[in-house]
Amino acid sequence: MSLLADLLLLIGTLVFLVAALGLLRFPDFYIRMSASTTAATLGLGLILLGVAVGFGEGLVAFKAVLLVVFLFSTAPIGAHFLGRAAYRLGVPLWQGTHVDELRGREEE
Repeated sequence: MSLLADLLLLIGTLVFLVAALGLLRFPDFYIRMSASTTAATLGLGLILLGVAVGFGEGLVAFKAVLLVVFLFSTAPIGAHFLGRAAYRLGVPLWQGTHVDELRGREEE
């Protein structure tokens, strides 16, 4: 494998590690969901790009890039739907949350 592929794999893995620490330390569901979505998009995207560079074959690289595009287009949308559903079900916000832009607007 090349040095670039190794670096991409290492950075992607470190993003997952930081996100796992965030899941343990963050105070509420919404902030934890943000950490996990960031790990899914950025971390897995870097790992897939590392695989594409490491294998160096056209078909493998093409499939990895397609997976990255699919991931970047679906993971944030899924996280948005999960957050909205949690809010509608009444999952409480962290006590330190000062702004609730959806309060009073859910009926719309």
